[in-house]
Amino acid sequence: MNNLAKLFQIQSRVIYALIMRELHTRFGRENLGFLWFVGEPILFCAGVAIVWTAIRPSHEYGLPMTAIVITGYVPLTMWRHCLARSVSAYRSNGSLMFHRQVTPLDIILNRMILEIIGTIIAGIIVAIGAILLGYMNPPKTYGILYLGIFFQSIFCIASGLIIASLSEMSDLVEKALSIVSYLSLPLSGAFTMVDWISPRYQWILLSSPSVESVEMIRDGQFGHIAHAHYNIVFTAWIDFFLLLIGLWATLRVRNHITIE
Repeated sequence: MNNLAKLFQIQSRVIYALIMRELHTRFGRENLGFLWFVGEPILFCAGVAIVWTAIRPSHEYGLPMTAIVITGYVPLTMWRHCLARSVSAYRSNGSLMFHRQVTPLDIILNRMILEIIGTIIAGIIVAIGAILLGYMNPPKTYGILYLGIFFQSIFCIASGLIIASLSEMSDLVEKALSIVSYLSLPLSGAFTMVDWISPRYQWILLSSPSVESVEMIRDGQFGHIAHAHYNIVFTAWIDFFLLLIGLWATLRVRNHITIE
């Protein structure tokens, strides 16, 4: 147990060091610097929320439009940013693996953690702004909202692990990723809820881990008036399964990494 705890402590320090390096590399040390990793998702989330609030009715299916957009677009931004940062992550950071303690898993985890933390902080700031301006009410149930964010974070990490490994094995993944991410928007749950579509087709949305997570988040935000549909057991199993696939792929990707 002592050896395991020591190993965990070492790898935690490695990931922290990689996160700090990533911040310095991407955002520099001057002006906004570290704050920009939050500022970028704030601009995305706040911009979409403002536009949708301006052009759509104030309420849809009895729910405030601003809150619908924020609770859906923040998880979507988290997922898309994680996918974007996972492509060629090993190729651009492969030289770091000359250090014995740095593994492919450390390289991808530091990027995923950074994107997830930045997006969550941005979502909190945007939501607080909307609440203070009267466009959104505070969450009804924080527990299920936090659970939805947790499951979405696991799904983003699993997706990042899989895409990072596949992008090292084939350049086609990088070229097709933007197309796939746009085509998957209907299955993200960002701008619709399961209860709004015909019961005959609800199973299609409920097969998506992202939809399940967003439904939990909206259940926590709106309470029973949202009529959210989700299955916590299914979400836990599918996220765990995808995470195992991602870890398996990450453990076998080293032979495919081209160091530049």
